[in-house]
Amino acid sequence: MNDKLKQLYKTVILKHNNQPFHYEKKETATHQLEAYNPLCGDRFKLFVEVEDEVIQSIHFHGFGCAISKASTSVLAKNLEGKTLAQAKILCEEFGQVVSPDSTAENEKEEFAAFAAAKDFPGRLTCATLSWEALNSFLAEND
Repeated sequence: MNDKLKQLYKTVILKHNNQPFHYEKKETATHQLEAYNPLCGDRFKLFVEVEDEVIQSIHFHGFGCAISKASTSVLAKNLEGKTLAQAKILCEEFGQVVSPDSTAENEKEEFAAFAAAKDFPGRLTCATLSWEALNSFLAEND
């Protein structure tokens, strides 16, 4: 992993872990999704407000390591205001960036920061936990 990627990884993870985007419960959301990793105990609930096929807001609450919390924060920040179809594409892009078999790069700096998870297979699940939960929801609502 090059030094630029290491620095980006540290900066994004620390920022989103310490000051997560929309980290609060929104019990009135139209959809509530569970993101849970029984192996490490990371658990987040995503509160997704969808209206007319558009994600009006995404909030989340729960607990986990810095990587899973930061990744969920990046998800909430980047998918809010997107159509369900756009959100599905962004989930796929994020998955490609962190996939160990992929050499895909992404111009979104916050996505690119998680590419470092490829070098730490034990952390890959942390990085993708909430993204996979949202992607499953999107697939069910296709």
